[in-house]
Amino acid sequence: MTTLQRQHDVVIMGGGLAGLTLALQLKRRFTDIDVLVLERRSHPVPHAAHKVGESSVEIGAHYFDTVLGLKPHLQQAQLRKFGFRFFFSEGRRDIDQVTEIGASRPLAVASYQIDRGIFENYLAEEAAARGVQFVDHAMVRQIDLAEAGAEGDALHRLSWTQDGETHSIQARWLIDACGRAGLLKRKLGLAEPNAHDVNAVWFRISDRITLDQWSDDPEWQARCEPRARWLSTNHLVGAGYWVWLIPLASGSHSVGIVADPKLHPLDTIDSFDKAMAWLETYQPRLFDELDGKRHLLQDFAFFRKFSYGCKQVFSGNRWALTGEAGLFLDPFYSPGSDFIAIGNTYICDLIGHDRAGHAIEARAQLYDQLYHSFYESTLALYQDQYAIFGDPQVLPVKVIWDYTYYWGVLSQIFFHDRLTDLAMLGSLKDELQHCQQLNVAVQHFLRAWSDVSDKRNPAVMLDQAALPWFAELNRSLTDTLDGEAFKERLRASTEQLRVLAGEIVERATLANPTVDASALRTLLARRMAVASTSPAPGTLLFEAA
Repeated sequence: MTTLQRQHDVVIMGGGLAGLTLALQLKRRFTDIDVLVLERRSHPVPHAAHKVGESSVEIGAHYFDTVLGLKPHLQQAQLRKFGFRFFFSEGRRDIDQVTEIGASRPLAVASYQIDRGIFENYLAEEAAARGVQFVDHAMVRQIDLAEAGAEGDALHRLSWTQDGETHSIQARWLIDACGRAGLLKRKLGLAEPNAHDVNAVWFRISDRITLDQWSDDPEWQARCEPRARWLSTNHLVGAGYWVWLIPLASGSHSVGIVADPKLHPLDTIDSFDKAMAWLETYQPRLFDELDGKRHLLQDFAFFRKFSYGCKQVFSGNRWALTGEAGLFLDPFYSPGSDFIAIGNTYICDLIGHDRAGHAIEARAQLYDQLYHSFYESTLALYQDQYAIFGDPQVLPVKVIWDYTYYWGVLSQIFFHDRLTDLAMLGSLKDELQHCQQLNVAVQHFLRAWSDVSDKRNPAVMLDQAALPWFAELNRSLTDTLDGEAFKERLRASTEQLRVLAGEIVERATLANPTVDASALRTLLARRMAVASTSPAPGTLLFEAA
């Protein structure tokens, strides 16, 4: 049986994290907008063993708690994250005798560990409460896009089924948020591989992994306040891989192994038993923790070559892709929810301009270019960098650089609501391009440095909270800035990155005079056309261990 055709302002294919947050953002901005969300899974979804992508960072967290107004849920039903933490613990059981990177206290801007089952169930309920039509157990069967360049009232058409009944509908806007199924991506031939070849396996255990109890050394335990390292997204790192430990509010713990297949092939970790055998060799303390909990295993899954791009994500023909339906980077710094936040914000703005009767083709093209620029510059943090992860001399420097780039540039743009301010971003084009060039050059240099570093692994905690400028950079995201102050902030961030890059060169060449720093020195020798405010004098890096 076929129901009567219905017309909607926006149809979102996919009711997971990307699709539901977009629906909420649209209803928050346009109270009268008609939004239909079609989700193939039945709701409610299970807690814990639902989806990966449980760690959020500052942009995504700000999007959830402030832009969407979900802070009460996040504070009450999820876990506040104790930042990122890294341990150079390969082959070791004495975690208190290796180098640790992390903050001794929580920094100013909150982020969260998110049980995706709990969160997506809540998002679906909240969307329905705000007037979104949410239909679960719905399968999209056919998509017919409005012809490009057609009259402004031309509509997209699609059909979907639920419980054997077929429904035909029309939509002014069609959004693909259906994850890796990529319905629009496949239909339009938009898939685009990248050169980042890394695999991941993961599983959930229905028990807490309390990393703080892995040592009874009171001095080691007292380095953090609160004494809750387990609330961090903990990274156990080695050459070519890292292992994640993420606590979930449901009481479970998420465990993942992410590895470069050149050093750790997928077929050595692609089952729970294989992963456990691998952990026994490479991360034996975690193996000890899990070995007696095998009966508490909740799930196991893997992705081969999980990172990919997309030729286009926003169209002036009133369609768009968001979340993993478009592109995906790497989970090392948890950027997935960040790119959902950025993509959804661009989609909302395009829909707003369309509702106001404005032409959107040129704006959609610019947003697509900006989104891909953010993707390319972020991909540089990961691509060809996995060999560095086992280097206790170089990875701490990389982490400081990567955070400074993230908080100083992209986070400032998002937090200060300049993502769609094309005039402002255009006025800062030289600074933004220089930062991107610096980032690429520094990532190349870090690889060269790691090739010759001595990789000493002293028993020390490199405390990010003890770097005053670093903590202040995080706090500065909450400032209120007018246009001129925002320009000055980005120029100051550019200069701070230049100073930090210079210190990295000096640190590396002092320890290893043979490392080739010529390309980075050449870039640093270029003077910016606009004078910048220099950061406070003094070293920006940790003291050399």
